[in-house]
Amino acid sequence: MTELVVIGGGLAGAEAAWQAARRGVQVTLYEMRPARLTPAHRTGDLAELVCSNSLGSNLVDRAPGLLKEELRRLGSLIMACADATAVPAGGALAVDRQAFARLVTRRIADHPRIRLRREEVRSIPQGTPTIIATGPLTSDALAAEIAALTGQDYLYFYDAMAPIVSYESIDLSRAFRGSRYGRDSERVARGGAPAENAPEGDYINCPLTREEYERFVDELLAAETIPLRQFEQEDARFFEACLPVEVIARRGRKALAYGPLKPVGLVDPRTGKRPYAVVQLRQDNLAGTLYNMVGFQTNLRWGEQERVFRLIPGLERAQFVRFGQMHRNTFINAPALLRPTMQFKGRDDLFFGGQITGTEGYVGSTASGLVAGLNAARMVAGEPLLVFPPTTMLGALCRYVTSAESRNFQPMKPNFGLMPPLERLVRRKRDRHRAYVQRALADLAAVIAEHF
Repeated sequence: MTELVVIGGGLAGAEAAWQAARRGVQVTLYEMRPARLTPAHRTGDLAELVCSNSLGSNLVDRAPGLLKEELRRLGSLIMACADATAVPAGGALAVDRQAFARLVTRRIADHPRIRLRREEVRSIPQGTPTIIATGPLTSDALAAEIAALTGQDYLYFYDAMAPIVSYESIDLSRAFRGSRYGRDSERVARGGAPAENAPEGDYINCPLTREEYERFVDELLAAETIPLRQFEQEDARFFEACLPVEVIARRGRKALAYGPLKPVGLVDPRTGKRPYAVVQLRQDNLAGTLYNMVGFQTNLRWGEQERVFRLIPGLERAQFVRFGQMHRNTFINAPALLRPTMQFKGRDDLFFGGQITGTEGYVGSTASGLVAGLNAARMVAGEPLLVFPPTTMLGALCRYVTSAESRNFQPMKPNFGLMPPLERLVRRKRDRHRAYVQRALADLAAVIAEHF
């Protein structure tokens, strides 16, 4: 059987390789790390999570939760590994990032039809079915090859990572545990049972009074950021879903209180009242020794991060295991270049998957990788390629990135707004979302029954 080449060992590349291999295709998966690292990666593990350790909502009546459920039903490797390495995160699915990446790496390395090669691919293979899933941190050499192939300008966005602090350095006499509206350990809510050995609250919350919040905003606005290089300044655009906190703060003094510091659904047990603002910390590893500052992506200088973030109650003596960082992400103009099968319009045996296509976020990246891997395997086997129904979140997301207005194209995360309207009017938002879910899972079941 014809070999399939997959370039990139991130979430999308690992998923694509897995989907093709489980359908009998011989796969060679190329990953340049650890010999050559990107500006954001730190290890040679496949599927390394470089930003948050959260994969978003795990509740099926939320758009990200629906996409997760669809991926699970399609046999996703990434979802299986995420579920196996989950840590408490309320209604979200968060993972121990090291355990997760190591499990993905082991599953890929142990598959008899996947050959893992640790080397950089500097040119696009010719005459061989290929999936490019190099992500938004594609190497310069391959990026130049893709640009020459497509003849399209790239879209540049700046993405940022949040700091991680050690648990032992958090002052729990000032912070408190709890999740919004008491939704603790709902990462297992699919069965309705609480997690074993769950702590009294999945998040650690650092409450701020109005005076503390105002002082924090003042210092944040005055803090020094890492300057962009000249060529970067010309292209500087931030992805709205991952804005640095200092950029949000510049939009208005209350912008953070209505954004990542919103206190909705939280009550400080010491006062019995809702705080003016709250900084949430989410467990980052299974041992519970590391905590991620939720929504605190930043480009502040490291010394400034220590100075300003230690103004937050409970973090006065915080030890930063990882400082926040910012890096440039690269996306192709997918609507002009790709079909909904994730197939390149100019070459039938070339596919793209992952964030380089504009399917934003960990789960969105995984989803387009799954579609690319599945369809590449079907092409190799001489079978018709699949386009998932737009009534599924998977199909809606792929349809968006391959058919949106290319001139104003921006990466997109899963959301119910991408799906076609319901046949009947449902006024209540919660009921409407449930109707979307029922329709999506029914239509996906029909696809599975016919093609799997």
